[in-house]
Amino acid sequence: MNPVTRSLPSKTLSHIRRMALLPALSLLLLTAACGQSASNTSTESPSPAASSQPAAESSSAPASKLTLMLDWYPNAVHSFLYAAQDQGYFAAQGLDVDIQMPADTNDALKLAAAGKIDLALSYQPQVLMARGEQIPVKSIASIVRHPLAHLMAPEGGSIKTPKDLEGKSVGYSSIPLYEEAVKTMVKADGGDPAKVQFVDVGYDLIPAVSTGQTDAIMGGFINHEQLLLQKEGHPVVSINPADYGVPDYSELVLVASDEGIEKHKEEFTKFLTAMREAQKFVQEHPDEALSILMKHEDKTAPLDADIEKQSLNILLPLMDAGSEPFGTQDPASWDKVRQWLIDSSLLTEDIKAEDAFVNL
Repeated sequence: MNPVTRSLPSKTLSHIRRMALLPALSLLLLTAACGQSASNTSTESPSPAASSQPAAESSSAPASKLTLMLDWYPNAVHSFLYAAQDQGYFAAQGLDVDIQMPADTNDALKLAAAGKIDLALSYQPQVLMARGEQIPVKSIASIVRHPLAHLMAPEGGSIKTPKDLEGKSVGYSSIPLYEEAVKTMVKADGGDPAKVQFVDVGYDLIPAVSTGQTDAIMGGFINHEQLLLQKEGHPVVSINPADYGVPDYSELVLVASDEGIEKHKEEFTKFLTAMREAQKFVQEHPDEALSILMKHEDKTAPLDADIEKQSLNILLPLMDAGSEPFGTQDPASWDKVRQWLIDSSLLTEDIKAEDAFVNL
């Protein structure tokens, strides 16, 4: 089967779902019982640490159990989590972490808010919009510090910068955030957003651009769709929204509920310590980290080892916090994203950036 077509439903569906906060979420928060997280039932405990691995805390107390829900199926961006598990970094902090894959990409955020899981992977703009819906979640770490969703157009075509979209069509997946991003980019480049035709292509971002149904797409990821298009002979140029007026937002953040942070601050701080050690391992041993990841691929979403290797090469510099520890969040980034969402009519003025994140 054509790998682009095979990979399309799962990954592209995640782009559509993950930025949309379902109306049913409010009902879930009213009816769900907040409290104890699920115990570890789906993930094996780390194997005994080798001499080069961290030694587990020597204590008679049982390990603290935490549940973490991914944003989608296991892929290169999650390598540090599986490395932390496999190499004993979680165990060294006295943690037993159950890494779960969601049945739906809305699950992670809403289950964290309801207290059904401890930690979740989500997206910086979504966390702010969740606060706008009175959903009590906060980001506690920035995982991917820059946008992965870029504007994409066929290589060698007439679209070189956002202004070139005037009189052209852009395929997107019903996500208001992506439509507003394109409008911001075109305006920042001196163009008229009103002259851009937006086409809701549903799940079919890749076919939309590869078959010429639309002149460009917004919402494809540079570490996934762009790589698949290249592999199938449909190379595209990608235009970073952060270069044209959209704030340089974190594509992936680690989220917990307000109540969870209050109750489990010590465990979450240990989790951050372990993930930082694991990310260092991934940086120093990327091939080994990918081998660990491949052991955890979900049978419903098989991984292409070559694509994941390229993806990790793209991701590592975008996850680097420079002189700060991995995961550190920049208050200025949250202020800028908040203001852009307000200017784009996606957030109200009463939502404050400082309520949406915390550095533990």
